[in-house]
Amino acid sequence: MSQLTDDVEKHTDLYVQAFNAGDFETVDSFYTAEAVAVWEQGKPLTGDARREYQREFLRSRPTMTAQPRQTFVTGDTALLIVDWTIDTVDEEGKPERLQGTGVDVLRLGEDKVWRYAIDDPYGQG
Repeated sequence: MSQLTDDVEKHTDLYVQAFNAGDFETVDSFYTAEAVAVWEQGKPLTGDARREYQREFLRSRPTMTAQPRQTFVTGDTALLIVDWTIDTVDEEGKPERLQGTGVDVLRLGEDKVWRYAIDDPYGQG
């Protein structure tokens, strides 16, 4: 399965691989312990709430494509602007396409790999 990386340019591709595999444990490892995620506009989640939301979302086996548009790095912090699309099903089981331009803040950990500190898929929405 996908591994975390010390190369910020590879981070998004590796995350998408884990996401598309439905591998919650690997996906969760891409986040810092205190990460904030805003998967529903205006509803930031952290900790167990963030993990449970993502675990439940992955159960429907969504598929994602993502293309970084811009990457900025300073020291142990990176800002990624990412265009993404997720094909999934809605609550009634009907196909649904979600898409947006995300704003992601990554931190380089002591173990020298990048993790999301802030994941805001609708950051430019």
